[in-house]
Amino acid sequence: MSKNNYISTIYNDDDRPLTNYPIQLCKYLSSKYDIKLNSKVLEIGCGRGDFLKAFKELGNNIVGTDISEEAKNYFQEDEIYVCDIENEKLPFKSNQFDMIFNKSLIEHLYSPDNFFNEAFRVLKPGGLMITMVPDWESNYKIYYDDFTHKTPYTKYSLYDAYQVYGFSKIETYTFRQLPLLWKYPVLNIVSYLISFFSPIRSRNKFIRWSRELMVVGKAIKPLK
Repeated sequence: MSKNNYISTIYNDDDRPLTNYPIQLCKYLSSKYDIKLNSKVLEIGCGRGDFLKAFKELGNNIVGTDISEEAKNYFQEDEIYVCDIENEKLPFKSNQFDMIFNKSLIEHLYSPDNFFNEAFRVLKPGGLMITMVPDWESNYKIYYDDFTHKTPYTKYSLYDAYQVYGFSKIETYTFRQLPLLWKYPVLNIVSYLISFFSPIRSRNKFIRWSRELMVVGKAIKPLK
């Protein structure tokens, strides 16, 4: 992935303004996976920090890494490190973090080896890792609209990756990025039906996210 102005170009405030989605998602994940207050949370590939700041707002201690120096510009007082996770070790000792979060990151890597090995190393035994990645099956027509996408994933390939790199208690599933559906899951039926007729690249969020799913992966670093 480019180290130069990717964040400020792709995630500029005009095209992708800040919303309350990050705090809604982080609240949902914290409740679903019982993330404790004051957990030490690392986000690999934190970008401008929307989700990392949300985890902080929920009472956690946050640390972030990103390939781009730009990431530091979005934080005032938090620990943000520049790291090329495909090729470099994370700048932390082993067994440091209660939870590792990453969203829309691993599809940008040619190989996930270093990412998974390093995440496993710095996660505490019993610690949680949550990975969110665009679902290839529902996104294949627009997957390479982002020229920095390198590797597609499905819930099956993400499950296998977690297994190969030593994680346990693995769960992977497809997920619609629509908070209304988290509260009223029965409405997934409506979204499912809409997905058959929705235009590609729709600007309407309900239509777009009915069609374009994410894969969520959850796994634990074994205690032994």
